[in-house]
Amino acid sequence: MEPVFRKVTDFRRGTLYALLADAYSFDERCAACWASQWQEFDDFFYDNPKIADACGFVTVLEGEPIGMISWDPRNRPEYVILGHNCIVTRCKGKGFGKRQLREAVARIGRDGDVKKIVVDTNSSLVAPRNYESVGFVLCGQRDNTGEAAFSGDHLRCELGLK
Repeated sequence: MEPVFRKVTDFRRGTLYALLADAYSFDERCAACWASQWQEFDDFFYDNPKIADACGFVTVLEGEPIGMISWDPRNRPEYVILGHNCIVTRCKGKGFGKRQLREAVARIGRDGDVKKIVVDTNSSLVAPRNYESVGFVLCGQRDNTGEAAFSGDHLRCELGLK
C-alpha cells in the first residue's frame, strides 16, 4: 500500500512528539537529549495550525500515522531549512522515508522561488543516506562535542532547486 500525506492538524496534539519518540527509540540517549525539543516542536505546531499545515505534513499508511516532516521557509528565496523528519520504527527500511522526503522537496519547490533546501543532521544516524538518495550533497561537517556526541558529527547537506 502507498502512503498518503495529510495535514498536521488532522491529528491530535502529541502526534508529532509520539512519532519522533518512536523513530528515535533505537537509542535511549536520543530521548534523553531531545525529548524537550520534540515537545516544544509539537506544542509550536499545534499552537500555530496555519504554520503546521503550510510547513509540514504527516505520512499515513492504512489510516495510521507513520512519519512526519517539517520545514522552515523564513529564509526564502535563498533557502528553506528542513526540520524534523522521521519514520516510525516498524516502517523503517521500506522506502517510506524516501517517499516522504521527495514529497516535502516537491512541496517546497512548488512555488519556484527557492534556490536550495538545507538540512542539518548527524553522521551516525541513517538520515544522511536518506538525504543523499534524493540528491542532497554534503557541504559541511563539524565535530559534535555536546551531550548528543553519540549521534555523530554535525553534517550540513544541501539540495539545489534552481
